Amino acid sequence: MYDSELLRTFLGVVEALSFTAAGRRLGLSQPTVSQHVRRLEEQVGRVLFVRDTRRVALTADGDALAGFAREILAAQERAVGHFTGSPLAGRLRFGVTDDLALTPLPRILRSFRNLYPRIDLDLTVLQNEALLRRIESGHLDVAFVKRGVGVAAANPGQLVRRDQLVWAAAEAIATLPEPVPLVAYQSPSLSRSVTVEALEEAGIRSRITCVARGVNGVLAAVRAGLGIAVFARSLLPSDIVELPASAGLPALPALDLVLLTNPRAPEQPATALTSAILSSAVPLKPETSG
Repeated sequence: MYDSELLRTFLGVVEALSFTAAGRRLGLSQPTVSQHVRRLEEQVGRVLFVRDTRRVALTADGDALAGFAREILAAQERAVGHFTGSPLAGRLRFGVTDDLALTPLPRILRSFRNLYPRIDLDLTVLQNEALLRRIESGHLDVAFVKRGVGVAAANPGQLVRRDQLVWAAAEAIATLPEPVPLVAYQSPSLSRSVTVEALEEAGIRSRITCVARGVNGVLAAVRAGLGIAVFARSLLPSDIVELPASAGLPALPALDLVLLTNPRAPEQPATALTSAILSSAVPLKPETSG
């Protein structure tokens, strides 16, 4: 029987395609992640990843194990849910921004469903501003959103972690053209407004070369070299490069990832969900731009 801890670490690397990024998400050091993968490779007797200085890729055996690992962990979670499942029941409407949906959050939600099988979870994935409107209007019970640090709000929510916004591109850029080409979300968008404001205050001309509705569109445009974009550092994919200060771009602010709960939400199911996310999320210390 394969160790579930090793399987979770392995899947973390599969999702991030980076030992360092997987460690950040799982709350483990990079050497610990490497040790877990090495022990799992010893258990299965196969090489799971091909690594060099630039990339991490799954082998055919690693790809096969990824499917088995998900099935094994899901079966374990179902077993735990069967014998320790909560009597809590009801319907909970949960909203999350599309970029946060690409993190380990789906794994957290799967564990939540196994532990609380009688809670029907309705998931809505939208941009940040749309989620804020829905939680305010009562159309969502809980929302996982982004907010500027220190922004006053009627619903302060619960801080999951603080992250740093960074400039990023498909590859390292020594000199940026001017006007700076930008890939941005459709307005209104927190990252878009932060981007434009920072460049205007720095006196740097820019032009939006691509407008996307969701994170997949932003990623596709950046990977195609259509422009640079702003990401939360912990959500930056391994194939997108964070631009250094030497690129000449202005410093960006930090960002809070916050859980908002509608006051009219069913109390116990909402508390159970927020607790599951807060206890499972990788804690990040507040960072400052530098």
